[in-house]
Amino acid sequence: MTTQPMTKANAEKLLRHVHLELARDHDHPSGSNRHRYEFIAPLDADGHIVAEAWRQTRERCRVKRVWGDDPAEVGHLVHKPGGAWAFHYDIHGDASQDETGYRFNAHTFAPGEYVSIKEQDGVLRTFLVKAVIDLD
Repeated sequence: MTTQPMTKANAEKLLRHVHLELARDHDHPSGSNRHRYEFIAPLDADGHIVAEAWRQTRERCRVKRVWGDDPAEVGHLVHKPGGAWAFHYDIHGDASQDETGYRFNAHTFAPGEYVSIKEQDGVLRTFLVKAVIDLD
């Protein structure tokens, strides 16, 4: 059986808006909707990021980081060497400031699931997937 290459049109059909909120931790015992990520990524039917579709749609795979009263940061979902997924913020332009998703290549992005992100301060924080919505 031969697999056809991913077309841009098919890749765009996989784009989803993912909404993450900080899960409970020592600073936020009930979690926090004021500390969140919203990003666009191509997801398969099981909620996994599809790298081949990302290559076709990377310009649309944006992220917005909202952290309390701080100004929102805007950037892109990037695929790093070795397969890791990270958020790269346009204003920094410095890969050392990227925030790397812990095992994003294996995690399921579906409401109720948890994912972790190593943030700019080096701390690994856990987030609850609140929503996954079709983009188009």
